[in-house]
Amino acid sequence: MIIVISITLVFIVLRFTVTLFNFISNPKITRVNRRYDDPVSILIPVRNEEHTILKLLDSIQTQDYGRYEIIIYDDQSTDQTLKICAEYARQHPRVSIIRGEKLPGSWLGKNYACCQLAKKATGKYLLFLDADVIIKNGLINSAVHRMHINQLGLLSLFPNQLLQSFGEQATVPLLNFLLLNLFPLRLVFILKNAAVAVACGQFMLFDAATYHHYQWHEKAKDKVVEDTAIMRQVKTAGYNGEILLGNGMVFCRMYQGYSSAIKGLSKKALPVFGYSILALLVYILFLTGGPMIVMMTLNFDLIFLMFGLILLSRIMTSLASGQNAVANVLLHPVQMANMAVIAFLSIQQYLTGMNVWKGRKI
Repeated sequence: MIIVISITLVFIVLRFTVTLFNFISNPKITRVNRRYDDPVSILIPVRNEEHTILKLLDSIQTQDYGRYEIIIYDDQSTDQTLKICAEYARQHPRVSIIRGEKLPGSWLGKNYACCQLAKKATGKYLLFLDADVIIKNGLINSAVHRMHINQLGLLSLFPNQLLQSFGEQATVPLLNFLLLNLFPLRLVFILKNAAVAVACGQFMLFDAATYHHYQWHEKAKDKVVEDTAIMRQVKTAGYNGEILLGNGMVFCRMYQGYSSAIKGLSKKALPVFGYSILALLVYILFLTGGPMIVMMTLNFDLIFLMFGLILLSRIMTSLASGQNAVANVLLHPVQMANMAVIAFLSIQQYLTGMNVWKGRKI
């Protein structure tokens, strides 16, 4: 019991240290006044996105960035997505559409769509955006500035998450909490070791020449967590990569409601741990069960230390992510319980081969 308690406290202290590092280092995209005019290809893979795609396209039109094209790849949508995009393209000459073909057996859908989009792009930079993203004026110019000053092969941004239901509030903040609680974001750029890599596929900006040479999405064609795999490949090839928080310049409503969030998050939980069931189970054990074991000791000093570190961690990750700190603190036990559910479902889907997303087995 003493060993378990000791490991739990070390686990919590280490996570708090990472959170503190992220909070102090403030890894956020910043708005800049210097103007750029490098051509940017905005590439959007879509599959059944009739409720979100117009919001993204309209948000792009608010950009004060002059030189861009928009290419949409419709991945055999069964709703009104293609019709909506086609009508939008007729009204906006910068927008073009690729009608998706049958998915090759060795590819995952999004990875194949991104690869096909890149082949049609003409820009100096390739900006891949998920269809449920919304960008604010100045983002493209600020991102291109970051590419210039840090000579990046890849810049990835983690959007502010839009939470519009209780179910989303009880689940989606886990993304920011785990990201900032486990990974020192600044080290992705500072350390050249490819093992230090993480990225967010919702916003990925590439140097086009490098992308076309290496064909990053093709190299990660069968990866569920393709974003981090690509960041690792970029660094392995000797290029700089960086991941930053969106800082109120890019937003995303990833899931609509509790069921959608649980299903979506469970799709990626086990892949994040390299498909190691043991690693995921150990992590969940110390994340959710560890604090309960410490409470059973009835040692006030240990309990106070533990809750203090967890409380400060939740406040820092919430503030850094632009989320409601009070809500995340109050919902912390619920979110941790949902994390256990997500882990269980992720393992179950992997063992049964029933991991399905948007009608496709992955």
